[in-house]
Amino acid sequence: MSKKIKKIGVLTSGGDAPGMNAAIRSVVRTCAYHNIECIGIYRGYQGMIEGDFKELGPRSVNNIVNKGGTILKSARSKEFMTIEGRKKAYQHLLNSEVDALVVIGGDGTFTGAEIFNNEFNFPVMGIPGTIDNDIFGTSHTLGYDTALNTVVEVIDKIRDTASSHNRLFFVEVMGRDAGHIALNAGIGAGAEEILIPEEDLGLDRLLESLQKSKASGKSSSIVVVAEGDKMGKNVFELKDYVEEHMPEYDVRVSVLGHMQRGGAPSCFDRVLASRLGVKAVESLLEGKSNFMVGMLMDKVSLTPLEKAIKGKSEIDKELLRVSDIMST
Repeated sequence: MSKKIKKIGVLTSGGDAPGMNAAIRSVVRTCAYHNIECIGIYRGYQGMIEGDFKELGPRSVNNIVNKGGTILKSARSKEFMTIEGRKKAYQHLLNSEVDALVVIGGDGTFTGAEIFNNEFNFPVMGIPGTIDNDIFGTSHTLGYDTALNTVVEVIDKIRDTASSHNRLFFVEVMGRDAGHIALNAGIGAGAEEILIPEEDLGLDRLLESLQKSKASGKSSSIVVVAEGDKMGKNVFELKDYVEEHMPEYDVRVSVLGHMQRGGAPSCFDRVLASRLGVKAVESLLEGKSNFMVGMLMDKVSLTPLEKAIKGKSEIDKELLRVSDIMST
């Protein structure tokens, strides 16, 4: 990759996450700092296929560091999954004299970037943006910390009503394949039980735990459930099962849904986005490509995109133990 980079494109793809705007701002301003141009690509890979580009300068990204969502919009693109679609995207990049790409998103976004790099030898760098925190090679993805704070705040409010009415609440949080949100927010909000896809608690153990809580004098309980919990039952089936076996409980369900993705990013996510954006641009300028920038041991580091996609983000076993002790 001997070609000198003069213009970098930036896009957001997949699910939005708080901190994406802060990352866009960081990429744009790092480009300006190094006297290179930056092009915003709207609607992810679909916008790349359609040539939906706009030049971005330092003033274009004023007052977005505190905003959730993404000013570049996000879309899933079936057309980009075809070689014809990717050829169209490549042609638009060439026509606009874009030399490299920074893509902000999750697994699907990185998979698209890696394929694109392999086919056209086009320099790419990934920034992990997903509230699920399920990407290998970084301790935190953009939006994860904000989502945790949102969930804890909501559970605190639910606990007020649970205590007032002697109710058991099942609170479903996002995390289809990873229980990071459920585990951390559950501990932070003092949940009695936490159900995550990585651990199969089993219905009998859940009942046993709730009965123990009841016997110890707890008149209300909060159970945090990741949407992909391994029990194989959705949260409403869990409610029916507990009501059937513990009729003394008035059971309610609260599905937090997309509110977890919204809102102003936390300070942590804003700083993380700023650090990752700088590293992404400067790594491209150093001739590096096909990496994801992430945070490991509080240091910004590079992980090959292939590893980031195929590696598994592990749940913290120590946190599971802490959760068990805290629910005593």
